[in-house]
Amino acid sequence: MDALLVLLAALALGGLVFLPWMRRRRAVQHTRQGLAVASDPMAGYGFVPLEELDVRLPGPDRELEEALDAVRRTHDWRPAAELLKSTGDDWERRWQRVQTLAGAAAFELAAVGAGQEGGQRTGGIWLRTWRSEAPKDPGGAETHAQFLVVQALRDPGSQDFRMILEEARTVCREAGLLAPGSPVPYIIELAVARGLHDRPADYEELWSEVARRAPHHMGAHLAALPYWSQKWHGSRTEAEDFAERAAAGAPTGTLLPALPLFAVYEHLPEANMVRSLYQSAVVERAIEGAHFALREAPADHPMAPHVRHLLVWFLVRAERYAEAMEQLRQVDGHVGAVPWSYGRSPAAEYAAYRALAIAGWEQLGGTSTGFPQDRP
Repeated sequence: MDALLVLLAALALGGLVFLPWMRRRRAVQHTRQGLAVASDPMAGYGFVPLEELDVRLPGPDRELEEALDAVRRTHDWRPAAELLKSTGDDWERRWQRVQTLAGAAAFELAAVGAGQEGGQRTGGIWLRTWRSEAPKDPGGAETHAQFLVVQALRDPGSQDFRMILEEARTVCREAGLLAPGSPVPYIIELAVARGLHDRPADYEELWSEVARRAPHHMGAHLAALPYWSQKWHGSRTEAEDFAERAAAGAPTGTLLPALPLFAVYEHLPEANMVRSLYQSAVVERAIEGAHFALREAPADHPMAPHVRHLLVWFLVRAERYAEAMEQLRQVDGHVGAVPWSYGRSPAAEYAAYRALAIAGWEQLGGTSTGFPQDRP
């Protein structure tokens, strides 16, 4: 077992370091042997097998999981509506839950279109019924708007792309009227504005409204960051400046000091020929900022798993295996987060990095008996 893990680590890390950026966003191609190792519960480490990894959520949320299961089982929208109603003005958690509910509806609809066994003939109809039976429910409007964004971004080259986003903007504004104090409709509209290529001045105005309502909302900052990135309407400098300003002005207890790590990730070179990149001062500083944010933020912060997943990715590449193992201990079981969600097989990509972390840990003398298996 140890030899297989070391071999997998050597092969995978060598390939991953030199893969172009766009290929890194696709699912990692695994050998049959590599998949067998990645899917193994890791000989006593207590990790979740590959086939049991939950791709819907970045971390545990029992109430959300129960609502999702009830909606899928009954095709009734009411469990979702009750969940958002009970979430109240916990804006970070509400944003996370709206995203997941919308993603579930989009997944059901896509499964129907693909003729998959898991996609019922009425896939996603619960969301349409929710909107028709409770048109004044802000949770339904928010989920509908996010669903439209997901649908549009699934195929940016579609001739319907702009039309769907325009509809999403209309629903965002309707949701804003239904919940006057909520930042969530405006956060959803950030992706709409990016896709519709809003002018910087208009985007700044929208961002100012978000910041007025929820100035330290980590999810909002993650939603806004791509607009200023090089791949969309800005540059590496603009994105990094946005992230650094947010981190510097953040009060203790927020996750914003981790934002520069996401900015670094979005601007890694397309072809990295230097293995030491992940030990560079820029990356090391961003990693330490993420560590600091996680130490200072509440343990149950709904966005913390997002930070931990990206940390795993960077720590493995930086060969900081003991730290990667600690982050894995915190999030293992759920993989619905960047960077895994960029690939076609998030669970397999996550499991490959997990295997790399274990291989590095054992090369440095770590063992399963010396690894705490309790989940915080």
